[in-house]
Amino acid sequence: MHKLALSLAVLGLSAGTVFAQAPTSFADVDTDANGELSFAELQLVWTDLQQAEFDAADADASGGLSATELNTLQPATLPATPAQ
Repeated sequence: MHKLALSLAVLGLSAGTVFAQAPTSFADVDTDANGELSFAELQLVWTDLQQAEFDAADADASGGLSATELNTLQPATLPATPAQ
């Protein structure tokens, strides 16, 4: 019985990582905390991002996107809102 309880506890803890919430903020995605998002960091959460889109948004050619540069990408990917 003790082994069963221990096995269920381990299973429950490992399942928690599967259901963990995806990164939702700039800081969450900026895994190296350098203040910019690299193409590799962004691709972990934005899988259909193309290198050409990333390069076009990288206005200062630093190889990473600042929050301002990232915002230039986002409007094109958001669904259109109905006119009011």
